[in-house]
Amino acid sequence: MARNNALNFNLPSVDDLFSTEESRAEARLEKVVNLNLSEISDFPDHPFKVRMDAAMQEMAESVKQYGVLVPVLVRPKQGGGYEMVAGHRRKMAAGLAQLPEIPCIVRNLTDDEATIIMVDSNLQREQILPSEKAFAYKMKLDAIKRQGKRTDLTSTPLGPKLGGTRSNLELAAESPDSKTQIQRYIRLTHLIPDILELVDNSVLREPEVLQIAMRPAVELSYLRKGEQADLFAIMEEMGCTPSHAQTIKMRQMSESKNGDERLAKDALVAIMKEEKPNQKEQIKIPKERISKYFAPGTPAQKIEDTIVQALELYRRRQRSLER
Repeated sequence: MARNNALNFNLPSVDDLFSTEESRAEARLEKVVNLNLSEISDFPDHPFKVRMDAAMQEMAESVKQYGVLVPVLVRPKQGGGYEMVAGHRRKMAAGLAQLPEIPCIVRNLTDDEATIIMVDSNLQREQILPSEKAFAYKMKLDAIKRQGKRTDLTSTPLGPKLGGTRSNLELAAESPDSKTQIQRYIRLTHLIPDILELVDNSVLREPEVLQIAMRPAVELSYLRKGEQADLFAIMEEMGCTPSHAQTIKMRQMSESKNGDERLAKDALVAIMKEEKPNQKEQIKIPKERISKYFAPGTPAQKIEDTIVQALELYRRRQRSLER
């Protein structure tokens, strides 16, 4: 009798008996469904900004004409609705094009699986700000840690290496940046927002705004938050940012302090006043004084070149009048 029960236990179901392998495979495939935009919420703490720029306007026009050609990826939310995993820009473009629905692939994902997919899909974009990469890599690293994988991405660019080099190299292999560069980006998450914005400015290259490069910014990330706030106020007052050598000196002086003892503001000012290597005197013109002569969005270098050419013509004219 026990043998018969064992046999019955292994019998295929009625569905298996009367369905083909093709139909069973089709049932396992992910399908594209159209979902209302209002049903889809953004990914929590999404590190990539969805900007209303010229590229977005072009995408909206394309979506208005052809629709969303590549489905977005969403996952079901507890209590109803869906959460966007990959496709925030397509969703915004669809909204601008006044489309009520958007094609979606619905996939059941854990928080960590969704985080890794979200980061990887956005890292393929053409222009990504340093602040976006910083928090994206941090989110992915935390997700990998929770999944039990070892890593040596310790957020210490030049610090001692820990275990898990293989996982670290795998993460770098899946990203457009090297292991060392990823570590530098993660360090940027320790900057106060005001200074982190200056790092983004170095990529956007907007004229007449303070900018700071990656390497100096990494050094500043080791300063206490209060020291960073003091330094930012000094940078705004002086209208300049520190060199890499100056930031290294600031970090060393800060790390020599004990406990909550902060680096004095006067010490920061003294370092900022030190002459930078190859420092050149610059003349700054307020943007509002010359903006009427240039089209909006004109690159700073083109503005500078035009002004120099105009001055050259003016000098020639003055010389001709003196003859």
